[in-house]
Amino acid sequence: MSVCRQAALHRWQRRDPVLIRRLMPFWGWLYEHYFRVISDGWEHIPAADPVLFVGSHNGGLAAPDMHMVMYDWFRRFGLERPVLGLAHPKVWLGYPPLADLAARTGAIPYHPRLALAALEQGNSLLVYPGGGQDTFRPHRDRGRIHFAGRTGFLRLAIWHDLPIVPVISWGAHDTLVVLEDLYPQFRALHERGMPWLFGIDPEVMPLYLGLPWGLALGPLLNLPLPVRIHTRVCPPIRLERSGHAASRDRAYVQACYQRVTATMQDALDRLAAEAQR
Repeated sequence: MSVCRQAALHRWQRRDPVLIRRLMPFWGWLYEHYFRVISDGWEHIPAADPVLFVGSHNGGLAAPDMHMVMYDWFRRFGLERPVLGLAHPKVWLGYPPLADLAARTGAIPYHPRLALAALEQGNSLLVYPGGGQDTFRPHRDRGRIHFAGRTGFLRLAIWHDLPIVPVISWGAHDTLVVLEDLYPQFRALHERGMPWLFGIDPEVMPLYLGLPWGLALGPLLNLPLPVRIHTRVCPPIRLERSGHAASRDRAYVQACYQRVTATMQDALDRLAAEAQR
């Protein structure tokens, strides 16, 4: 076990069981009454060994489906079986209060050595590879898995022979309505000299309708509308090859990417059809 990796993890890991217990009644009320969550597939989670949970999330920075999945995990497995969330490092730079809450409920920055250290400790990991481009994707694309071509999670799974457990949801993208992503236009303005807000390139510039702003521009914190959310844990995907060499094989990684996204897209299509009956 790498001492440097463990020291880095110790620096960033701030999971606070006391805070999580205090939040459980609030999350429970949201789960039962505000979002009226319907969830299934939890029997697919392996009994003990670490796994990589890979999700597609919705609803802006509030990401209510992600929080409802975490609540489901805590109420089913307690705090004795931790799962650590891999969050984009820009969350720590641009949204300090959100980063503090995320860290205290089990998030760490998405960095390879931190992920490896967490796995060495026997933790499972939860990652949403699409990041802001996924959770702020336009409303017309709410039924599409969108990971923006990111493959870092697959390299991690292949290198360490981790089963991938997809987590999908339907409904949360109606908690705010993203009209369009204007990032390309703002990127062009930035290249002409306009600075980014707070000096951070957000990678997404959504125009959306939602609370509390009404019509809003930018990746702002939002209050989700009370829309029913459906979540599903899918059967594990086990990849044929593993090890460092396989994780560096670009063709193999791309083939795995196509397999994982296609599997999740099929599952999301079925979940959406069931939810709309």
